[in-house]
Amino acid sequence: MKFAAIFAMLLAVATPAFALADQDATYSGPTNAAENTFVSSIQADLMKRFPTAADAEKAGYVRYTEEDDTGAISYADMQWVSTDIRHPSQLWYDKNGQLLGADYSVLYSPGAARPTVWGVNSGRWVEFDGHIHWVTKDPATGKFTYDQWAWDKKYAAAGGDPEHPSAQTLVAMKKVSNAANVVTIFHFPAVWDLIVWVKPNPKGAFADKNPTVKP
Repeated sequence: MKFAAIFAMLLAVATPAFALADQDATYSGPTNAAENTFVSSIQADLMKRFPTAADAEKAGYVRYTEEDDTGAISYADMQWVSTDIRHPSQLWYDKNGQLLGADYSVLYSPGAARPTVWGVNSGRWVEFDGHIHWVTKDPATGKFTYDQWAWDKKYAAAGGDPEHPSAQTLVAMKKVSNAANVVTIFHFPAVWDLIVWVKPNPKGAFADKNPTVKP
């Protein structure tokens, strides 16, 4: 799941305080020459290095979502500052494990301007608030459960440190019954986020959905 898609879910159940205007993209128009160069570069590079989900996992990316309504399953490397185009913070794959796209992120600072990097229009970046993600595994069946999350403030209110999340805090929050069942837990800090389709998209590389991908 691209984070833009999961964040839409988060906003649907969040309080109005989270629905800040500057979380949304302010530009969704056609790509310019610099953006086309950026997209072509990551298509050539990421398709070569991370063509399958198995390749992403070997490089340290960890799955944390189910397939979303765009057909994407997201993997994060927990490195939230994308210093260059070769290192996206997230990669997303279809149900067959084929690369679809990537997220790039820059840590958010209140009042700071949107990122202006790689020639990408700054209005394409969106802001997301900090939260915790975790994945559990049923010891009896081996089934994984994804798409589990909690806002930083709620996690901290339960005595946890969002910067260093622990499964024990999830037990205290009654989110899980046994800390041992938590196989992945990580902090997703407040960031500026950019989603890019690596798979060619007739609607454009920065569109929300790709009509060539069927969930």
